[in-house]
Amino acid sequence: MRPKSFFINGGAGRVLCSIPALEKYQEDHPDEDFLIVCEGGTDFFKGHPTLYGKVYDNWHKNLFRDKLIHTDTISPEPYRVWEYYNQKCNLSQAFDIAINNKGIRDLPKPTIKLSKEESINGKFIVAEVRQKTNKKKTVVFQPYGRGVQQAGNIITDPSGRSFEHGNMVSIIKRLQKKYSVILMSEFAFDFEKEGLRDTISFPAGNGVPMRGWAGIIKEADLFLGCDSVGQHIAHAVGTPVVAVMGSTFGVNVSYPEEEMFDVLDMGEGLRQYDPIRICPDEESARLNDGIMAMNDKVEEVIMKSVDKLMNKYYRKPTMEVVLPPEFGGPTADGCNLPEAPSSNGNNFQIPMQQPAPGGSDVKIPALDIPSKGFSVKK
Repeated sequence: MRPKSFFINGGAGRVLCSIPALEKYQEDHPDEDFLIVCEGGTDFFKGHPTLYGKVYDNWHKNLFRDKLIHTDTISPEPYRVWEYYNQKCNLSQAFDIAINNKGIRDLPKPTIKLSKEESINGKFIVAEVRQKTNKKKTVVFQPYGRGVQQAGNIITDPSGRSFEHGNMVSIIKRLQKKYSVILMSEFAFDFEKEGLRDTISFPAGNGVPMRGWAGIIKEADLFLGCDSVGQHIAHAVGTPVVAVMGSTFGVNVSYPEEEMFDVLDMGEGLRQYDPIRICPDEESARLNDGIMAMNDKVEEVIMKSVDKLMNKYYRKPTMEVVLPPEFGGPTADGCNLPEAPSSNGNNFQIPMQQPAPGGSDVKIPALDIPSKGFSVKK
């Protein structure tokens, strides 16, 4: 019988969620020389004690002639698993069904084995923002999912998974009253023009890779975010999570049954399942558009959830971190705020409000909370 080559595609979150299923496959087939081909990068397999030796990037030199030609190629697609698109299982379990065909079962958390350097850099980044803000409790905030698009100076997410920009700014202001904040985003904007006066850590400005984010999230006290890779990393490394769902179902893309998770559902009773990777459905996308827009009361619910988990799980650090100069230590100026983005390169400025004709400002409206559309799954 020929060995298999499993092609794992999609974003970093999908790659991470595939790991438990592949670990189970290896347990059941210890003698099979199977391969894992990553179309979205191999970062999360690095350092894995048993799987990394089987992992290849899809562009690896001579991969087909040397390896794949001798195997059966398989592309497990969790979004096409019946239990997934009927909200019976999460992403890791859907990968397990597609790969191992043993039904819905409990799985271990994904294994992320950080190097000492990755762990120490995470400690330094978190310690830096704590020292510069004099706030010892740290929240990593990921407001945008993979579906975010940038057009000019506007950010939109047609998939309905991401925070609205105005809500993001408002939530950062609320967080900063109690906590130091690390912004997990590849999109830069002018913090001061948005009224964010306190220090915000913006590691993406220094090119922090995905495994670097794992080190940061592991060291932080809490993760707040949308349906994206950050919550999966936090799940893997054991950091408490407040996850806010819009167009996607928490049972599919998050972990509502986990003790250290609060899954806040903006879309309950409002969303329509979007069968991505099955068939295009324009009507679902239109219906889910704008589903993550929040008013003050919704933001308050999010903050109460953050406070609740922080109070329950916060543990005072056992040792004080002395920062080296490059992280704002004694001979440096301190935590580097991102400079105002220029019109060149990848940085761009995102105004919270756009001037309207006649000189007035157009403000993001505070939506009334419907009878359905926001619940806490715990």
